[in-house]
Amino acid sequence: MVSPLPPPHCPGAALHVQPYKAAASHGPHGASPGGAGSMPLKLVGKVLLKGSTRVTPSVQPHLQPIRNMSVSRTMEDSCELDLVYVTERIIAVSFPSTANEENFRSNLREVAQMLKSKHGGNYLLFNLSERRPDITKLHAKVLEFGWPDLHTPALEKICSICKAMDTWLNADPHNVVVLHNKGNRGRIGVVIAAYMHYSNISASADQALDRFAMKRFYEDKIVPIGQPSQRRYVHYFSGLLSGSIKMNNKPLFLHHVIMHGIPNFESKGGCRPFLRIYQAMQPVYTSGIYNIPGDSQTSVCITIEPGLLLKGDILLKCYHKKFRSPARDVIFRVQFHTCAIHDLGVVFGKEDLDDAFKDDRFPEYGKVEFVFSYGPEKIQGMEHLENGPSVSVDYNTSDPLIRWDSYDNFSGHRDDGMEEVVGHTQGPLDGSLYAKVKKKDSLHGSTGAVNATRPTLSATPNHVEHTLSVSSDSGNSTASTKTDKTD
Repeated sequence: MVSPLPPPHCPGAALHVQPYKAAASHGPHGASPGGAGSMPLKLVGKVLLKGSTRVTPSVQPHLQPIRNMSVSRTMEDSCELDLVYVTERIIAVSFPSTANEENFRSNLREVAQMLKSKHGGNYLLFNLSERRPDITKLHAKVLEFGWPDLHTPALEKICSICKAMDTWLNADPHNVVVLHNKGNRGRIGVVIAAYMHYSNISASADQALDRFAMKRFYEDKIVPIGQPSQRRYVHYFSGLLSGSIKMNNKPLFLHHVIMHGIPNFESKGGCRPFLRIYQAMQPVYTSGIYNIPGDSQTSVCITIEPGLLLKGDILLKCYHKKFRSPARDVIFRVQFHTCAIHDLGVVFGKEDLDDAFKDDRFPEYGKVEFVFSYGPEKIQGMEHLENGPSVSVDYNTSDPLIRWDSYDNFSGHRDDGMEEVVGHTQGPLDGSLYAKVKKKDSLHGSTGAVNATRPTLSATPNHVEHTLSVSSDSGNSTASTKTDKTD
């Protein structure tokens, strides 16, 4: 049984966890009757989500206790550690971004001790947050795949993570994956959802319970707190795997960004927006500052001439420059990949825009429209998009507030790759993503490859510094990036 949680704010409070093992286990990912899939929602896998205190009687007869484990922690305001067995072999460890640094370090040590005690050398930690020396010191096997909080990773990075997870889990039936995150759990959600689709292509029917557990975890713990762009990229990844999304390899030139519905970021209404556009998390364009008085416009068009060539992972960030203060606020943020853009006009509603989707200052009917072409030349017949005389533009983009790049902190960091381990040579954007996944008929049955053989684990990934292979069509770089929440 699981001991009840002590009340919050108790110094030295301990979360005592008694892991359970199903009577029979099937499949390389450990799905089993009475296992992760059949546990109550708050259990998801074998270790409680924070706040759960017991196993339901209907589950107990199927389970056998292994041994007691404990994770000690100080509770401050709320639980500072969320450790979940999403499945028997996929563990999610998440800390809030506001966690006290001293408690955070102590919790890191406690988690490392627990993982070593329970899994020995059979766990591989995927760090989805910024690099920290103490993480690599505490764990023998760490792969760095960090990206900015509340953002989505590059499509190539999602593929690399799934390949690495699949290879590690299939190398040894005792191997487990640990997903480490500090900040919003959306990072973990992207990986869980992506791997759910990835394993659905390559797994046998025996692993249905694992996929069900991952789906429940994603829908109930992640979707309510995730960002629209994160869901968009999971959709991209799933579509590329299944073949429902066809690759667009044509060049796309961005000419116009039209904001329909003016957000109210000033006391008298209106706003002063400007754009920053990133390709592979590198800035490629900064617009002027558009001064829009309240109630003077129903839309504003930011024109880029000649058209801006975009390729691969794109982040467009719209800021409001405050009038009497040297500060800026995010109006909206949107991430997309050009391989999935098939129309020359693309519209994102409020529900599709990061930050704006839950901001009352952005009108409910608001939307952002992108106008592309296949060449840099000015598009004819677009005079109707010109702004009215009440909109003025300040092109002084040398202002440090405008030029400041909040992603510089991670500039130059590279991800840990597993090409020498994984054996995959092609990324998701050359049309071969789903063609390189091996289908397993059953745990003990024969296997059939779909145009490729399953990669084998030929080396242990121990802090491997290695540049990821990148499809020539992806436009991706391997730089990890970071932003703070106030930019």
